Amino acid sequence: MFVPCDHGGGSASSDFKGFTLLMPAVSVGNVGQLAIDLVISTLDMTKVGYFYTDCLVPMVGNNPYATAEENSTDLSINAEVYSLPSKKLVVLQIRSPFIKNKYRPFCQTLLSWVKSSKCARVILLSSSHAYQRNDEQLLGTPLRYLLTPDLEKAVGDLMQELSWKEMEKVAAYPGINDTEKVLHIPGGGITKLLFTESCSKGIQMAVLLKFCSEGDNIPDAFALVNYLNEWLQLVKSKVSASNNSTDASSQWKIPSSWRLLFGNGLPPALF
Repeated sequence: MFVPCDHGGGSASSDFKGFTLLMPAVSVGNVGQLAIDLVISTLDMTKVGYFYTDCLVPMVGNNPYATAEENSTDLSINAEVYSLPSKKLVVLQIRSPFIKNKYRPFCQTLLSWVKSSKCARVILLSSSHAYQRNDEQLLGTPLRYLLTPDLEKAVGDLMQELSWKEMEKVAAYPGINDTEKVLHIPGGGITKLLFTESCSKGIQMAVLLKFCSEGDNIPDAFALVNYLNEWLQLVKSKVSASNNSTDASSQWKIPSSWRLLFGNGLPPALF
């Protein structure tokens, strides 16, 4: 359930008619959440509310996007909503894992909010275990996309122009029956459930994901947010003089909270 902020700029209304909702799946390497951090920080998005749910582990912390001492003590919780009306963009950032057996209630609550807030479409940033790819998925780019039938009609041609690779389905019973194919996203958290629910409810949803492994997933986050940027053009890409290719990596603003991404350094007293 969306709860508006009682202060701050931007639209605190729950009506985001025509907006694109951007959100992460809590998936392997937290790649989607890191990518969302880059979007919120770079576009200087305004926090307009909270997504109240009992499906996530409760948490509270300091402002992850602090830019000065004055706003560093602002509190953040496990699910917050940010808005940028000029780009018709609303972002839901999720900062804690799901409580066991709460995937389905969360998906139902979220999709109900998407409909009531009149969002035009949803883009889910996700990731999947690199080591569980099949032979076909080992080829080419580690980035993939999925579109619900309703969104396929609207942007399917654009994806072809971008030469994007659709997420492959895999054999339901490998070695026994290779003709029956199913969608399999190991390590993807709520990705598959949210996507299939959106398909059945007629909601326009895209999933953008990257195959990755646990570790330093900052490069994966940059790769995923650059992938998103190819489509939405949130920031301008610079043309590299060396190989004449475009790259938006230098345009993204790293949030202050990333300084503690791997914890504090080792205390000198140890040595």
